Amino acid sequence: MPDNPTPDSNEAPRAASSDRGAPAPGWEREALERIALAAITEQRAARRWRIFFRFAFLAVLIVLAWAVLDISGARVESEGRHTALVSLDGEIGSDTSANADDIISALDSAFDDDGTVGVILHIDSPGGSPVQAGIINDEIRRLRTKYPAIPLYVVVGDMCASGGYYVAAAADKIYVNKASIVGSIGVLMDGFGFTGLMDKLGIQRRLRTSGENKGFFDPFSPDTPKMDAHAQEMLDQIHQQFIDTVKAGRGKRLKDSPDIFSGLFWTGQKSVELGLADGYGDTDYVAREVIKAPDVVDYTVKQSLTDRVAKRVGASIGSAAVHSLLLGGKPALH
Repeated sequence: MPDNPTPDSNEAPRAASSDRGAPAPGWEREALERIALAAITEQRAARRWRIFFRFAFLAVLIVLAWAVLDISGARVESEGRHTALVSLDGEIGSDTSANADDIISALDSAFDDDGTVGVILHIDSPGGSPVQAGIINDEIRRLRTKYPAIPLYVVVGDMCASGGYYVAAAADKIYVNKASIVGSIGVLMDGFGFTGLMDKLGIQRRLRTSGENKGFFDPFSPDTPKMDAHAQEMLDQIHQQFIDTVKAGRGKRLKDSPDIFSGLFWTGQKSVELGLADGYGDTDYVAREVIKAPDVVDYTVKQSLTDRVAKRVGASIGSAAVHSLLLGGKPALH
């Protein structure tokens, strides 16, 4: 036999085939890396989708909230015989919810509705701008003349003072609660003076004006008799306008008392005795027992978000000039 036998011809191909099918060294690591990479990719995709859905949900909420706030100012649609309600709440001013434009718009809609048999103006206000209060008073008197068959009654909440009463005086009748605060028929102009403090601190005011009286009511300049006399004349004139308006609205119902126009205020019970109010009652009572239409429809203008932002911006721009002149010294019915 030969020393080196030749391998069987069938065994050689099987060995070669076995070498080609064996896994390469390190295949376990490569497989793990591919699995880990796929998991990371999947996690990133899931995170992106979560962020997307969160933003989409937030956008939907914003749109819904915006829609709700904007449609709140829509005009009321009513059916049938009813009492119309308009609310005047808070301080009266061009930059508040109790502004003349919104109150007048609500009153116009209430009177113009064919189903309205009576209007209730619910007032809960400490007063405010004499200009805004005067505009509302004028509009109420105009509407009462235009719609003589539709009465307008004021129902007082916690307070109907100063500018609030300026508005109320135009009503056919005023109803109060015994504990309501009513009156304060007067005008004020408040501010501060810092000249004494400036002298103590060694601060010098350097104010340059064109016009002899341009620096009136500057809190950093000394008070003068001429300035006091001018301010008092303005306040007395506005006060007389207030008195004339109340007398025109209340007429002979007012009792002859020197305190009525002194700026004092009273409880609802005392206001009835003085003729500042006509009786007791809330909104439901007046609608049911006086107007005889218990179904109440609210015409109050609910300001939308855009309206509130616009008014606030407009008021900030408009009041800048006023504050530069008066620095808080505007006449007010408070």
